[in-house]
Amino acid sequence: MSRIALGDIRYNPVTGAYEARVDINRKGRTYRYPCSVPGSLSMDDASVRRSLTQQAQTMAGRENGLMSVR
Repeated sequence: MSRIALGDIRYNPVTGAYEARVDINRKGRTYRYPCSVPGSLSMDDASVRRSLTQQAQTMAGRENGLMSVR
């Protein structure tokens, strides 16, 4: 099972999106994904977190997706 942790979530008013790094720990290795999801400034926190997590999981499923290994 993977452990998922979100970094600081920031709202970018220029792009109208929430941005954060999402770390997925799998088998003792941490994979870091830069994520960005569109949304209004009034979007609820749970939806923002869920969307960022889903985006990272999608990126993790791609063999050559952008990531950083720590």
